[in-house]
Amino acid sequence: MAVSSMTGFARGGGALDALSWNWEVKSVNGRGLDVRCRLPTGMDAVEQAVRQRIGERLQRGHVAVALQLSGGAEGVQIKVNHAVLEQLASVAGDLSERLGLAGASVDGLLALRGIVEVDEPEIGPEERQRREKAILASLGPVLDALEAGRREEGQRLHDLALGQLGQLTGLVAEANTVAATQPEAIRARFTQKLDALLAEDSGVTPERLDQELAVLITKADVREELDRLAAHIEAVSALLEQGGAIGRRLDFLAQELNREANTVCSKSQDLELTRIGIELKTVIDQFREQIQNIE
Repeated sequence: MAVSSMTGFARGGGALDALSWNWEVKSVNGRGLDVRCRLPTGMDAVEQAVRQRIGERLQRGHVAVALQLSGGAEGVQIKVNHAVLEQLASVAGDLSERLGLAGASVDGLLALRGIVEVDEPEIGPEERQRREKAILASLGPVLDALEAGRREEGQRLHDLALGQLGQLTGLVAEANTVAATQPEAIRARFTQKLDALLAEDSGVTPERLDQELAVLITKADVREELDRLAAHIEAVSALLEQGGAIGRRLDFLAQELNREANTVCSKSQDLELTRIGIELKTVIDQFREQIQNIE
């Protein structure tokens, strides 16, 4: 299965007799699937079907669906509330003279709510069903285009993520090389600092020093964290290969990667290992930012 983004946009429409329409569907990031519809009044059955069809195709994302109709049944009549219009015109004329303002225009008055009403004849249930069926049939290609756009963007994110995984793998290998020499480096620094103390006959026994040294080396050992980093990287790679709705699992693994990188930095007793740990965190942050848009 392909990796899909949660970002996409598609538009399409159709016509039936004198009626025409246009669909517009766009999606952005979301923790779950949130579908919001903006349809003409009286199309509750269409909205229910739209939600169902999107739910069958998508797993995550904020999806906004808009439908615009034009045309329709013959016999549409325009009604003008002349009484209110004349009163408004009179008031506007008086205000214009008293305040020295420009007079109200006809198109401005007609645009006011309640002045003009569109009276459309009722259509029968059979005709309504015929229209709704045609309108819903045209939604399929629009959703196909939306999915195609999300997959195209998802492929780009997939390739970016693979590149970042390659960087992480290289950094973990570098860290392992440095970590292998860290016990001896700690031992050398520890011995050097305590030579003076032992020379002064402080009463500290060599056995006690060995114990303290073992504790320091154990606390500074990052090999376990590096092993877990490598395991998480393999898990991410497997998910990207698997595809599908993997965004949430990728986000969890990104958190685990970041946790291990933080521990490497906190336990490091070596400047080079600290540098690698910071670079690990930087790449992980970039990786996490990219996968936020994967479905």
